[in-house]
Amino acid sequence: MAGRYATALFELAEEAGSTDAVAADLDRLKGLIAESADLERLVKSPVFTAEEQVRAVGAVLAAAGITGIAANFVKLVAQNRRLFALPSMFDAFAALVAAKRGQTVAKVTVAEPLNDAHQAALKEALAQQTGKDVSLDVTVDPSILGGLIVKLGSRMVDASLKTKLNSIRHAMKEVR
Repeated sequence: MAGRYATALFELAEEAGSTDAVAADLDRLKGLIAESADLERLVKSPVFTAEEQVRAVGAVLAAAGITGIAANFVKLVAQNRRLFALPSMFDAFAALVAAKRGQTVAKVTVAEPLNDAHQAALKEALAQQTGKDVSLDVTVDPSILGGLIVKLGSRMVDASLKTKLNSIRHAMKEVR
């Protein structure tokens, strides 16, 4: 379902020649959702009616200065009671934009924000592996303790400290 919505939005944005503007607006909204527990609850909770969701999302979009195709899309998603799938729609849209640009998107989960040098080194390493220009979708998750998790297409590399500690714990249980 998220892929269908994202494809429709992508085609509409392409037709209007505003793919980059829509992508920037969606990124801004994605950041707002990540920063606000209340907004995240609004997006994920089935308790709110469609009218309540449309009103609340409309107010957030207006306050954030998000207008046009992106705003209308998010309001439509709210009206259709599909806000819970918004994060998947963001990801699918980003993948379509990246494919148009000849890029591939790597989802990276880290324990703390990466500085510019580390991001550049990671991009370069992934570009060498894939032979394509790589854009990073970085998520900060302190629960992984350290290291990083990289998802690139169907491949995933989990070099997180949490996973390493769990495997050591599992190995220790086997020794007993």
